[in-house]
Amino acid sequence: MYRSHSCGALNATHINTEVTLAGWVQKSRDKGFMIWVDLRDRYGITQLIFDEQRTDKAVFEKAKSLGREFVIQVKGTVIERESKNPNMATGDIEILVSELTVLNEAMLPPFTIEDETDGGEDIRMKYRYLDIRRNPVKNALLFRHKVAMEVRNYLSELDFCEIETPYLIKSTPEGARDFVVPSRMNQGQFYALPQSPQTFKQLLMVGGMDKYFQIVKCFRDEDLRADRQPEFTQIDCEMAFVEQEDILNVFEGLTRHLLKALKGIEVDQFPRMTYDYAMKTYGNDKPDIRFDMKFGELNAVAQHKDFAVFNSAELVVGIAAPGCASYTRKEIDALIDWVKRPQIGASGMVYVKCEADGTFKSSVDKFYDQDDLKKWADATNAKAGDLILILSGNANKTRAQLSALRMEVATRLGLRKPDEFAPLWVVDFPLLEWDEESGRYHAMHHPFTSPKPEDMKLIETDPGKVRANAYDMVLNGNEIGGGSIRIHDKELQSRMFSLLGFTPEQAEAQFGFLMNAFQFGAPPHGGLAFGLDRLVAILGGQETIRDFIAFPKNNSGRDVMIDAPSAIDEAQLAELHIQLNIAK
Repeated sequence: MYRSHSCGALNATHINTEVTLAGWVQKSRDKGFMIWVDLRDRYGITQLIFDEQRTDKAVFEKAKSLGREFVIQVKGTVIERESKNPNMATGDIEILVSELTVLNEAMLPPFTIEDETDGGEDIRMKYRYLDIRRNPVKNALLFRHKVAMEVRNYLSELDFCEIETPYLIKSTPEGARDFVVPSRMNQGQFYALPQSPQTFKQLLMVGGMDKYFQIVKCFRDEDLRADRQPEFTQIDCEMAFVEQEDILNVFEGLTRHLLKALKGIEVDQFPRMTYDYAMKTYGNDKPDIRFDMKFGELNAVAQHKDFAVFNSAELVVGIAAPGCASYTRKEIDALIDWVKRPQIGASGMVYVKCEADGTFKSSVDKFYDQDDLKKWADATNAKAGDLILILSGNANKTRAQLSALRMEVATRLGLRKPDEFAPLWVVDFPLLEWDEESGRYHAMHHPFTSPKPEDMKLIETDPGKVRANAYDMVLNGNEIGGGSIRIHDKELQSRMFSLLGFTPEQAEAQFGFLMNAFQFGAPPHGGLAFGLDRLVAILGGQETIRDFIAFPKNNSGRDVMIDAPSAIDEAQLAELHIQLNIAK
C-alpha cells in the first residue's frame, strides 16, 4: 500500500508507530547534517526528518535532491518533535524516515502552492490543477461537497426522489441564449443544452413522481461576471399538489438546516417582502437586510424650492449612511465620483450632514433651510452623526443607482459581514414585463409561471398588472433561489403563450408536448431552484463563485487550462453538415 495514514492523521498517540505516508513535498529545509521536509496531502501536513546520524546514508542523500511538489512515499517511525508547532494538527510529532521512494519528480510550479500565493488569477486558472492543491481552493471544494450532501440527505428524508433529466433537449426562444449542439444523424438539426430542466420536471409531476429534485448542470450562453458561469449547477426541485406556502415552508426549512448544520447559525422564520416594497425601499428585488439604510422618498419635501435639479426629477430619494457625518469633503467627493462612474451613471449627488448638535449642513444650503433638512432627515430615518446621500432623476434609474450606492457604502463601513446571514423571501413579482424594443410582453420568470389566483381576472383586461405566483429566496443581497407555482391548465398556458407573442403554431411547435401532457391529468404543482454555486459561495463567506467550482471558466467564457472553446477540423464539420462562413 502507498500509505498507512494520511498526512493529517498522526499525533502524539502514534509515537513509536511504524507508518507509511505519501504526498507532495511542500518545502524542504537542509541544515547540512539534518533535513526537514513538509509532506502534504489533502488531509494536512506532516514533518519528515532525515538525520545524518540516524538515517541510512543513501536515503539521506536522496532526500537532498527533493524539490517542491515532488510526489514521494516514505516509511519511518513517529517520534516526538523537539520544537512543537501548536498551529499544526500534527505539530507534536515528526517522522524519522527510514525509506524514501520518489514516485514522481515535478517541475518548479509557476506559483507557490501556499495559502497566500504569489500567483495571479490568470496563471492560477491556467494551472488550475495546481491551484486545487492550495488549502483555500481545496477547502472550498470540500465545503461544496458538504453542502450538496446536506441537501441530498435533507430532501431524501422528505421523500424527494433524485431523477436525472436529459442534457440534449429542444431549443426554446425564451430566456437566455441556448448553447446548441449539432446532430450528425439528423442533418441540419440541433439540440440545445438545458438552461434548466423546467419542462421535464413538470412532466415528472404529470407522471406522478410527486416530489423531485436533482443537483444538475445547466447552461446559458450569456455574458459573465463574478457570480455567473456559462455552465452552472442548480438544486432543482418540484412538488405536486402544493400551494405557494407549502413550497416556501419546505425550502425555508432546507436553508435553515444548511445554516445550522454548516455554520452553526439558528435562523427563525424568514421575513417576506413584496416585490413592490423591495423596489421602493431598497431599489432592487434582492435586498441585503443585514443593515438598514432604507430609501426615503423626498419629492414632497424637496420639490418646493428653486433647486431645478430636484424640481425636474421624477424621483428624489436618499439614504442615511450611519455615523458618516464626520466624512471629510475629500471622502464625500470620492463617493460623488463613484456614483458618476459609467457603471452607475448618476450625474451627481447631494449630501446632508446631520451634526451632533441637531443642526444640518448640506451641499444645497442656499436653497433649503434647517426645517427643510429636518424633514429630509425624518424621511430617511437619519440620526445625529449620519450622512444623508441623495440622488434624483428617472425613477427606475435613480433607484438602481441609489441601490448600488447603498451597497458600496455598506461595504466601506464593514456592514456586509460574511459571517452574518439574513435570508428573506421576495414575493408577488409581476407576471409580465413590457419590452419597448420588441413591443410585447416578456415573462418575468418564465412562461410556465401561474398568475396569482386573485389576479386571474386581469389577464384579459390589464395583463401588465397581473402578479405572478412566484417567489425568490434572497440571502445577503443575492438571489440564491427562485421558483413559482406552475400553470397546469392547457387553456391558461395557451393564453400565456399568446400574451408573450407566440402564434398558436409557434406555441405548438415549441411546447406542444407539454400542453398535450396537461390533457392527461396534470396535478397542481410548483417548485424552486437554488443556484448551488452561489449558495455555496455565500455560505462560505464569499460572493465570487469561481473558487467553489473545480474547473471554472474565465470572464470570457473560456477554459484557459484546456483552451476551450476551440476550432474543430473540417472533417468533423463535414460530418455535421456545417460550413463555416467567418470573415477573415
